[in-house]
Amino acid sequence: MRLLIQRVKSASVSVDEKIVSSIEQGMLVLVGIEAEDNQEDIIWLSNKICGLRIFDDENGVMNLSVKDIDGEILTVSQFTLHARVRKGFRPSYIDAAPPDISIPLYEGFIKQLEKDTTKKIGSGIFGAEMDVALINDGPVTLFIDSKNRK
Repeated sequence: MRLLIQRVKSASVSVDEKIVSSIEQGMLVLVGIEAEDNQEDIIWLSNKICGLRIFDDENGVMNLSVKDIDGEILTVSQFTLHARVRKGFRPSYIDAAPPDISIPLYEGFIKQLEKDTTKKIGSGIFGAEMDVALINDGPVTLFIDSKNRK
């Protein structure tokens, strides 16, 4: 699984010009899934996200997690995180898992985040054409790949 995490002051996702989910301070998490991903990836990534110290403490130092600040999380499925762009100019998405694999993994990821944060997790609509709006805080943007745990 590949995640692009953005620290946000607020974020929302809309489908057909209607907001389907929104959050205040917290994280916008774009989620890319490939066929080899599994429950181990979900657990590792959820734990990592919940513990990331990317929010400022009283001294302005990034020392607090999303749980420490009682922040919110909004997830959006994003198969393009697995794009191959080495050859030519048209990205290839053959590494992205098909819906029959990625939908259960995406839903499992949301459930694991809810378990780990004890909060409702916001979500886009899988496979829909979505408009994502955010106010990036910092900006702070991180890329995490569960297959490359460096």
